[in-house]
Amino acid sequence: MAKPKIRHLAILARNPKKMADYYTKVFDMEVIHKNPQGTAFFLSDGYITMAVLPHKLETDGSVGLNHFGFHVDDVAAIAQKIAEFEIEEPKKRPADRPFAEFRACDTEGNCFDLSEHGFEHAETHAERDAKKAKEKALV
Repeated sequence: MAKPKIRHLAILARNPKKMADYYTKVFDMEVIHKNPQGTAFFLSDGYITMAVLPHKLETDGSVGLNHFGFHVDDVAAIAQKIAEFEIEEPKKRPADRPFAEFRACDTEGNCFDLSEHGFEHAETHAERDAKKAKEKALV
């Protein structure tokens, strides 16, 4: 199995569009996806993706780093390693999330995403399932 790589960071912002504009102008990052409401922006430098998410005072903690994500070959294998620390197993992300399939946490409760799909392209669970079905049909 390849070594898992951090490929995704998420930042909570009071003004996600302004922050996304900043990163695209200052660091030449590219907007690779935004949610239909235009309130969350997913940027890339070609290697790592950064989600700039709207901060919701009633539900979120402080602004800033919210979570990061690992691109892994096998979520089940990672889940077994997490279980050795007696930490809650990774949970499946909502079906409409375009990047990570699972969410987990470390020993201090810092959240991170786990994705076999990766963070380079927006793709929902339904799109991933359709792609897998097509690949199986070709075999």
